[in-house]
Amino acid sequence: MTKPEPQPGTGRAKTSARAASEQPGTGRVKTPPRRRWNPLSSPLTRRILLVNLVAPIILATGLLYLDRYKQGLIRSELAGLATQAEMVAGAVGEGAVSEQALGFLEINQDLAQHMVRRLAKSAQIRARLFDAVGGLAADSRFLLSAKGNIRIEDLDPPRKLGWLATLAYWWEAASTWMPLDESLPVHLEPPRQKAEHFPEVVAALGGRGQGVVRTDPKGGIILSAAVPVQRYKQVVGALMVSHDGSRVAHALFQVRLAIIQAFLVSLAVTIGLSLYMAGTIARPIRRLALAAEQVRHGRGRAHRIPDLSARGDEIGELSLALKEMTEALWARMDAIERFAADVAHEIKNPLTSVRSAVETAARLSDPEKQKKLLSIIQDDVERLNRLISDISDASRVDAEMSRADTEPVPLALLLETLAEVYRSTSETLHFPLELPAGDALVVEGIEGRLVQVLRNLIGNAISFSPAGGTIQLAASRHGPHIRISVDDGGPGIPDGKLEAIFDRFYSERPEGEKFGTHSGLGLSISKQIIDAHGGRIWAENRSEGGARFVLELKAA
Repeated sequence: MTKPEPQPGTGRAKTSARAASEQPGTGRVKTPPRRRWNPLSSPLTRRILLVNLVAPIILATGLLYLDRYKQGLIRSELAGLATQAEMVAGAVGEGAVSEQALGFLEINQDLAQHMVRRLAKSAQIRARLFDAVGGLAADSRFLLSAKGNIRIEDLDPPRKLGWLATLAYWWEAASTWMPLDESLPVHLEPPRQKAEHFPEVVAALGGRGQGVVRTDPKGGIILSAAVPVQRYKQVVGALMVSHDGSRVAHALFQVRLAIIQAFLVSLAVTIGLSLYMAGTIARPIRRLALAAEQVRHGRGRAHRIPDLSARGDEIGELSLALKEMTEALWARMDAIERFAADVAHEIKNPLTSVRSAVETAARLSDPEKQKKLLSIIQDDVERLNRLISDISDASRVDAEMSRADTEPVPLALLLETLAEVYRSTSETLHFPLELPAGDALVVEGIEGRLVQVLRNLIGNAISFSPAGGTIQLAASRHGPHIRISVDDGGPGIPDGKLEAIFDRFYSERPEGEKFGTHSGLGLSISKQIIDAHGGRIWAENRSEGGARFVLELKAA
């Protein structure tokens, strides 16, 4: 009996998948809306940007924390002021101090005013001279004239053009809004200045130079240094020079500007690399998600999972795995459709026979003919029972193989046991066994299912072997694999049917065998089991006659 051509698939699986995505009452397929990929809409992209922006943000935060560098600049500026103060004090001590009666030394205020004014102007500092009793003797901000002292206020230089000058201007303007440093004394300008208003001047009158840093209420800091004015080792006054700290602010601004430039460059590079990284990670993942969503909504096989394996990374592996999974899913659905069609066809034949026999028996009155019809009905019922049992077993194989745990199976011991069982139950057939000496031939698998395969093959060989024939069992190792062969002495397999015999419901039985005793699922189930074990099964004709079935499994 040859296997009939399978009927076309019923399309139930596709129809069900389609119906699940249809809108009630409309019959139209509800498809997910196509969304344009926006980098910032991706949570993964935002996380990549956030993580990568941490370093530039920390770099930018350093703009506000330059205390150590600032303190170094202040110390350097104070040292420079002290040096300038000593030079001006030395000039005043030599040129503006006169000797009075009884050997007392006194500062000539008019001469000192001219000297202090001229020297302070060239050094771009403010200089104030206090006499021995603490009174203000000269101030570089005053200019002597015929009408008295004129106070001079230096105006700010005109603003420079350019973005750098504009940035510096706004930075200085913003610094005036910052709260005052409470750890520094506030700089005050009393109307009548005396030495007691300035601790560094008091220290200088005592013969010791000192520098002080104060906070300017208008913003910034004021640096001042005071040194004694001496003539013949005698302290005749104290000279205090001060500066508004603009040089310190300018140096800090240059450092901050360099940090800002580095921050902007690093920010641009970070954002660019982050968007590139997000594009190479988030965008393909989004493509895979949309493709999987289209498959889930039953869009058919027109929308396949994109193949990104050329990337050579984990996303490429993910796309390949999803693609293979989807193809396996479609293959399984096709197999289910074919299986359902084959089952319907195979069950339909005995059912048709039973119905015909029942209808005929109802019209007959001859007991002998009724008895024959009842025998036919009984055979068909047994055939249906056998067919349904084999179909149930075939449908359970994949599910059971996916759930069951594998364990080491010693094939040598298994074959010895099976050969002994068949020797003891058969009187007309011989079951020689060939095994390699000292090798257990262990594989990883499910022992019960491997036994089922071997019993199917041995039973198939028994049905085709003549009385007194030999069924040869052999096992050997071939590299990393183990091969088991079952040889019979039957007529062999017809030409062109070496692969077809593993199809479902294929039946090529020996002559004289009662019809319907085999469902044609034994070899198909055996192939399912071996495929689930990652092995191979094939058939071949022996040169000396008969057929040979070979199993190949990977050794443990």
